[in-house]
Amino acid sequence: MEVGDLLTTKEAAELLRVSHWTVSAWLSQGKLPRTKAGGRTLIAKADLEAFLRRSKETGAAK
Repeated sequence: MEVGDLLTTKEAAELLRVSHWTVSAWLSQGKLPRTKAGGRTLIAKADLEAFLRRSKETGAAK
């Protein structure tokens, strides 16, 4: 995994058009995997794409 393959919670929120609080909630609930690096929470693009696919299959990210 390269640095360009990782997103901050803010970047993920912007891509998904939700608040960063929503992304943080999904991370806390274990719905979205996270990587910690240098005290920052990062999300792999591949994990975000898998999350979106699962959400579409189940009908919602909730």
